[in-house]
This record gives sequence, C-alpha cells and structure tokens, in this order.
Amino acid sequence: MARYTGSLCKLCRREKLKLFLKGDRCFSDKCSVDRRPYPPGQHGQARTKFSPFGTQLREKQKVKRIYGVLERQFRRFFADAARRKGITGESLLLSLERRLDNMVYRMGFARTRGEARQLVSHGHFRVNDHRATVPAMLLNAGDVVSLRKGSRQLKLIEESLNAIERRGVPAWIELDRKEFKATLKALPAREDITMPIQEQMIVELYSK
Repeated sequence: MARYTGSLCKLCRREKLKLFLKGDRCFSDKCSVDRRPYPPGQHGQARTKFSPFGTQLREKQKVKRIYGVLERQFRRFFADAARRKGITGESLLLSLERRLDNMVYRMGFARTRGEARQLVSHGHFRVNDHRATVPAMLLNAGDVVSLRKGSRQLKLIEESLNAIERRGVPAWIELDRKEFKATLKALPAREDITMPIQEQMIVELYSK
C-alpha cells in the first residue's frame, strides 16, 4: 500500500498551516510552521503567486493531508459526495470526518490521525462490539467505538487521553474514559470543522 514516508513538518510548511500531523509537537515551540513559516525548499521564501488552478490544487492537497488519504481514495470520496443530495463540498468533508480513523483521533485515543489509522489497522478497536480494522469505515450516529481490553495498557493511548484537554473532544462525541469507549451522539455538521478549508475550490477543481 502506498504511503507518504517523508517529513510531516514539510507538509505543514508547504500549506503554511498547522495540519496537526505530529501531535504534541504541533503545540510546542518546536513546531516547524512557527519557526519557519514559509514553504520548504531552496525557493521557499520566494514570493509565489498561484494561478486559479494552483489555488484549487493547494486546497485539495491540504484536505488530503489533513485526513491522510491518497488521491485515488480521495476521488472515491468526492464521487460519492457528488451523487448525494445537498452541497457536494460539505458532503465530502463530512464523509471524511466520519471515517473511523478520524473518529478515533477526535475521541482522544490517538495523538494524530496517522497514529489512529495504525491503531485501527492493527485491530485495537471495536465498533458496536464488532472488531474493526478498516480505517476508512464510516460511522453513523449512535455508533459506539471501544478499545479492546488487551489494548488498554498501551502507553501511547494513555498519553493521548491525558493530553485530550489540550485538543478537546467535540460536542457531538461522548467520551467515557473509565470504560475506554466513546459514542457518536450525532453526525458532525460543517460548522464543527474548524480548519480553514474552502471546499468549493475542490469541487471546482474536479468539475473541470
């Protein structure tokens, strides 16, 4: 399976935005975006003016990197959103937000979405008492995500739950730390996604 193996901090610098790909480091003084707020590379500090196409492409790349999906999978999510009733851009973002790996991150069981994706793939979580190993699985309102008993002593999960106050748990998620489970009380709405995303640009890019 293809995956990005380069520096995660370079991805944030390329988008000139904290994408929170490295957990606690993003909240510290070591954050590369704070220290070097310009794109990486020899010409990173040069003034760059994007064409309309370039601006749309950067927006798509930003969303892909936030949620950790590759191009083919991202196109499938877009095609599914385009078939639904409603605003295509919003449907795309809300589908990405409902992914199991993103929910594990939002619930506080992992410090990053990449870490959550690995935990899900290794079978550490159950959805409605059924073992789940597919990070792209979409959750629905009322679904319960729980950590299996054999995984409750993992140090990284303990560290993530201890640091959840810094990031916060969304209002549409009910977290039960003692039982190591969380319930999706309702589906997220567009206003719940606080990252600066202009999803209409992605729609325009794929509509060409």
